[in-house]
Amino acid sequence: MTVDAMIEDLRTLVEIESPSGDIEALTTSARAVAALLETRLGGTATLVESAAGPHVRWSGGGEPRVLILGHHDTVFPLGTLARRPFAVADGKVTGPGVFDMLGGLVQAIHGLAALGDPTGVEILVTADEETGSHESRALIEDRARACGTVLVFEGAADGGGLKIGRKGCGAFEVVITGRASHAGLEPEAGVNALIEASHQVLDIVALGRPEIGTTVTPTVASAGTASNVVPASATVVVDVRVESAEEKERVEAGFAALTPRLDGAEIEVRGGIHRPPMPESAAADLFAVAERLLPGVTGVAVGGGSDGNLTAAIGVPTLDGLGAVGGGAHADHEYLLVGSMVERAELATGLVTAIRDSRE
Repeated sequence: MTVDAMIEDLRTLVEIESPSGDIEALTTSARAVAALLETRLGGTATLVESAAGPHVRWSGGGEPRVLILGHHDTVFPLGTLARRPFAVADGKVTGPGVFDMLGGLVQAIHGLAALGDPTGVEILVTADEETGSHESRALIEDRARACGTVLVFEGAADGGGLKIGRKGCGAFEVVITGRASHAGLEPEAGVNALIEASHQVLDIVALGRPEIGTTVTPTVASAGTASNVVPASATVVVDVRVESAEEKERVEAGFAALTPRLDGAEIEVRGGIHRPPMPESAAADLFAVAERLLPGVTGVAVGGGSDGNLTAAIGVPTLDGLGAVGGGAHADHEYLLVGSMVERAELATGLVTAIRDSRE
């Protein structure tokens, strides 16, 4: 394998642009991913249509033993490439999606190509990871169970560490309905949704237990229509992260129990913790193999979620963060370190070889 070939494959994927939710763009991207799989690995890649856009599946044949998991959607809207084009300079690759997670896909594919015989390997590249994997979740869980082991090629942790644990994460939307009235003539005739929202925010924040890893963070709020109108509606969006299934249940129950403080106000809670926690136990055996293959590599638990949360939660051994070494996920300074590309591809080769050998 050569780093130049990996960079050119990465350029092909990045320059297509694949924002989540844009079906036309994601269809073009899926076809490019499928073509890359067929070119580098042979066989036939299949597009799996969904309401979120096409996922891509590929199999090396034989009894499935390991699932390579990734996604081809990115958070960047069309037009980002014109402002921030693909570039290679000073040992870094930059451009939308190079770190999260197109670089990881390319490294995985080249690592698998080095196997020679891809028997037992499956690849699933989804189209909706960045928006919660609602359309792909059932497929991810099905293939994870069938394969029995999952390697996730999301970007590495700081310094190239592998991700051996992740918090469960999700978002709640609290919708408050009040009653409008003239703020000057008869404010008492209204039910102020903004005041109700203020009460609810304090109750919501009280659900957090940061000392055990549970964070409950209001992030977006809106209310009102004009300066002289008592607000008839308000909305609060809340980011939630938890480290255990017990905390997931407690926080979800807490949101369900929210009650209005003002007479006449109504509350509706939407959303939930859609990605369960990924316990470190799910990665323990696989990380031990990675340590033997790449001495000095670290393992860290992180706050962000991935599809690895879904596979670990159903009891399938899962190791995450195997993708690009770099940083700046979801940001304009996103980058990938060229010097780590071959090493990480070789790690993929070694892990798949070890997994297949252990299951023969």
